[in-house]
Amino acid sequence: MKPAEHTPVPQKRKIIIFSDFDGTIFMQDTGHILFDNYGCGEEARNKLDEQIKSGERSFREVSEEMWGSLHVPFDDGFVVMEKTLEIDPGFREFHQYCIKNGFPFNVISAGLKPVLRRVLDTFLGEKEAAAIDIVANDAIIKPDGSSWKPIWRHDTELGHDKALSVNEARAKAQSECRPDEIPLIIFIGDGVSDLAAAREADVLFARRGLRLEEYCQEHKIAYIPFDSFLDIKREIENISREDQSKTGGVGKPVRYNPRANMWRRISSKEAVPTLMAVATPSKEEKMFLWPETFSDYKPQATIQERDETATA
Repeated sequence: MKPAEHTPVPQKRKIIIFSDFDGTIFMQDTGHILFDNYGCGEEARNKLDEQIKSGERSFREVSEEMWGSLHVPFDDGFVVMEKTLEIDPGFREFHQYCIKNGFPFNVISAGLKPVLRRVLDTFLGEKEAAAIDIVANDAIIKPDGSSWKPIWRHDTELGHDKALSVNEARAKAQSECRPDEIPLIIFIGDGVSDLAAAREADVLFARRGLRLEEYCQEHKIAYIPFDSFLDIKREIENISREDQSKTGGVGKPVRYNPRANMWRRISSKEAVPTLMAVATPSKEEKMFLWPETFSDYKPQATIQERDETATA
């Protein structure tokens, strides 16, 4: 009697999904709702936003002023957010699809983690929301609401280097993969602030009609437009099927982006590709792609560095 033959289990590509939060998963911006109702107000916020776009002030500096303008207890501030925020109608089904297929789903945001976590817990329920990893800035919020202080993930002009966060997750995923497997990285976004993370993805989804899509069209960057997360679900189903059919989950993904591993943070103006520096139409976009190069932000010196300077 012949021993039973074991059919090998087909290898399935590891797919890791990153998504922006404000304007992507939710149609409104959580920070804007708070600032307009309990802080500096809409008119002042718009003026501050213009200072970022013009390059007059850094994203981090302006954000600290906006969050610092808030005077509302956390729970009270959330009341207006719950009434105002609208979640993408297809997001919940999309997220359940990710859970079912074992695709890690990560929120990557320039916002505050406590705010984003509370929003997800409310709209999805704590159990389902717990499956979402939030990569964002932390915060210290006084119980009486008299102070909202961001705790930045990185000591950079942006406060949160989204490209670095994506690459850290990519490296972690790669370490957990089989030797012959390369994970597929997907990014979903809507605006200019998503450029740094978007460049690290193999597949990019841009919300239709907004600034990220416009930028991709202007610079001939490959992307997939979407109106709802149900559109993204269908596309990922097709991408996963195509990849499994052509590669069997082994080696490079069919949608592999070789440039994702080549792009690195640029540290000097001399090193910025001339074509890109000229082609990028605004200082705001350059700031998000090369923050150390196209902004005046300088990381604060450490206590040791200040002491050494004083005694020199």
